[in-house]
Amino acid sequence: MTSDSPHASAPAKIAGMDSALSVPAHESPRVCVIVPAYGVAHLLGEALTSLQHQTFSQWECIVIDDGAPDDVSGAVAPFLGDPRIRFLATANHGVSTARNTAIAEARAPLVALLDGDDLFRPDYLATVVPILEADPDVRLVTCNAQIFGAVARLRNCVERPHALQGRLEDVLDRSFNVYIGTTFRRADFAAVGGFDTRMAQSEDFDLWVRLMMLGGTARYVPEVLAQYRVRPGSASANAGRMLLGNIRTYEKARAALPAHAPEIALLDRLLADSRAALAFEHAIDCIVDGDTRRGLVELRRARQQVSGITWRASFLLWHFFPVLARPMLRWRRRAHSRGAAGSAVYPSFLEVEG
Repeated sequence: MTSDSPHASAPAKIAGMDSALSVPAHESPRVCVIVPAYGVAHLLGEALTSLQHQTFSQWECIVIDDGAPDDVSGAVAPFLGDPRIRFLATANHGVSTARNTAIAEARAPLVALLDGDDLFRPDYLATVVPILEADPDVRLVTCNAQIFGAVARLRNCVERPHALQGRLEDVLDRSFNVYIGTTFRRADFAAVGGFDTRMAQSEDFDLWVRLMMLGGTARYVPEVLAQYRVRPGSASANAGRMLLGNIRTYEKARAALPAHAPEIALLDRLLADSRAALAFEHAIDCIVDGDTRRGLVELRRARQQVSGITWRASFLLWHFFPVLARPMLRWRRRAHSRGAAGSAVYPSFLEVEG
């Protein structure tokens, strides 16, 4: 749990509030869609248009500009004629603080996340909202999504069979994948303290874990109900940072759970695996940065992290021609930064396998 309450928001400038309050009572919002828009003003119109095309109408939306360098205000202005859309402007304190600030202004009992460069398919809200409203045991509802943008090919976040329901242990080991465009209860969000503003990475994964620690289940809708955009240089493509975020999430969960909790053994294994994978990524960093000799020594120590004929052939090649390690591993990093499979949405220690 973070010490930063979602209700402890920075002073915000709010546009569209009067028109939002004029929505008829029978159209009271059932879900609030939170749209952080830092650095994506040129894409924001697509996100908001996808929201206006929802088959479900009882939503409100809060767009938040937390000190973005681009013209978010100008991008959102054409949409403020829709009484369901409001705009907040604050100083820049990062995406977690921005989301916390916006959620503190929400009136609806449910919260859905839509990043300013992503899209909802028309039936997203109509599908996920009734699931939460019908079952108080459900902590969050997620879905499949199409990955597009700076990727080699269009693909889905989930391409293998996936359970329709999961519990804490399933979210922890990522056998139950949670897409960032997920919907949850505002009361649950407040109960766990909102997004942890101390998390520099994996802040969404950390929130899902803390929501699931309240008990109950997570639900997965197998339909593609959203689109996740990968942009060149996206922070989500950095394996080392994501691993550090995962490790911090596991450490927090382990400290918060009772010593006899059944998830403790799983967390110990996940921590060990993630730390070993981080050592592997650090070895690659060493080689890419030019210290090939030391990096290859460390890489061989951590080679249990990878398997498959490609990696076996690479280690053999580098034994005789170590000079090739740096350009080959630099190519690997570039491939991951372009949103290669396994690196764009759910990076974890698994991404270095195979």
